[in-house]
Amino acid sequence: MFKRKEKVIRHLPFFGKENLTSYLMSAPYMLIFITFNVLPILISIVLSFTYFNMLQSPSFIGIENYLNLLTNDDLFITGLKNTIIMAICIGPGGYILSFLMAWLINEMQGALRTIMIFLFYAPSISGNVYFIWTYLFSSDSYGLVNGVMLDAGFINEPIRWFQNPDYMMILVVCVALWTSFGTGFLTFAAGLKGVSRTYYEAAMVDGVTNRWQELYYITLPIMRPQLLFGAIMSISGGFGVGGICNALCGFPSTQYAVHTIMNHLEDYGGSRYEMGYACAIAVILTLLIVGMNYIIRKLIERVGE
Repeated sequence: MFKRKEKVIRHLPFFGKENLTSYLMSAPYMLIFITFNVLPILISIVLSFTYFNMLQSPSFIGIENYLNLLTNDDLFITGLKNTIIMAICIGPGGYILSFLMAWLINEMQGALRTIMIFLFYAPSISGNVYFIWTYLFSSDSYGLVNGVMLDAGFINEPIRWFQNPDYMMILVVCVALWTSFGTGFLTFAAGLKGVSRTYYEAAMVDGVTNRWQELYYITLPIMRPQLLFGAIMSISGGFGVGGICNALCGFPSTQYAVHTIMNHLEDYGGSRYEMGYACAIAVILTLLIVGMNYIIRKLIERVGE
């Protein structure tokens, strides 16, 4: 019986000796991935059930951290609400904008296409983005927007854009969308370039008559891997908004108008050193991202059906 099991295992492609070279080649990456990604996640899950202040040994407290988060921590609920609002605006918004712009740029040829890709990608890696928006929406009359509105007579005194809760969320979302043309955008541009024209020519014979039908029945199904990767990047970016809020609105923001889960996590993990509580926040954030990724993956699988 055991010999039969050994024979079955030996004949499975995953355990075959022909894959030994592949295992050896991927071993360094897998070791790094497990050490710096998998293990920290597992350790965070364990620590989320403890009280740990980095000065004393962790003490097990069960689900107390999660109960406090969901029932006693009003600031976490505020951060959760703000995070969901931003994720809905930035995730799908940035995803759709990235794909549409990559689709339009793909129609360009030669150096023009390369230049346009660079111009759209540059804000995601440039540190001058915050400087530009801070200058445009400066709180005094030297700000470009305030200066124009004062000269036109629309306002009588400068608006404190990044300190006024009425404007902070809108501005943060706009900046996040502007910087969302990152890796996902490059993936879309590369994927579109790799779609052969022969598919469109064959589709015309089968009755596809316009560009929108080409997009839905030909381009999107072929680009499912790129679409899935772009969705993961957009969702992770949408739920991970925090640095933009700190850079533009400070920490804490006025009336916590743009306080997010990431800000809450940084507060407890980086300032208060309540690591058990911070790990519980991180676990909830991870579950939100994983859940949204699962939903988006199911939707993308239905594209073109």
